[in-house]
Amino acid sequence: MPPVRLASLLQRRRASGERVVFTNGVFDLLHAGHVSLLQNARRLGDCLVVGINSDASVRRLKGPRRPLATLADRAEVLAALEAVDYVTWFEQDTPYELIARLHPDVLVKGGDYPLNKIVGRERVKKVARIPLLKGRSTSALVAKILKAYGRR
Repeated sequence: MPPVRLASLLQRRRASGERVVFTNGVFDLLHAGHVSLLQNARRLGDCLVVGINSDASVRRLKGPRRPLATLADRAEVLAALEAVDYVTWFEQDTPYELIARLHPDVLVKGGDYPLNKIVGRERVKKVARIPLLKGRSTSALVAKILKAYGRR
């Protein structure tokens, strides 16, 4: 959902007393670690918004070989998850502007992020860090695929 449209929808939900939870990431090759984080994030409020990096943003952050899946594909997969209420995107390297626009109540990141490195933490009422599932990452999946199938 476009950020502008989502902002007005979330404003109405907050006005009715609902608690909005936000998390963000690339979500390239969705894995059990992502699903665990999203399920735990959803439990912290009444609706969960997931902000995903645009394809250009991912390339700037992770290099020219990423993302593996397009923004449209990543958004569709995330939107199909029961824990996720809304999916939106951002073009910048960080979600700061998106967080400022959406005004979530709770900001969620993985436990590997130190609190002082969580972008947008000063814009929300609460920050939650959720422990990661050990060994689950897109980078680990890519390495496993390359080992199993070689560099072709």
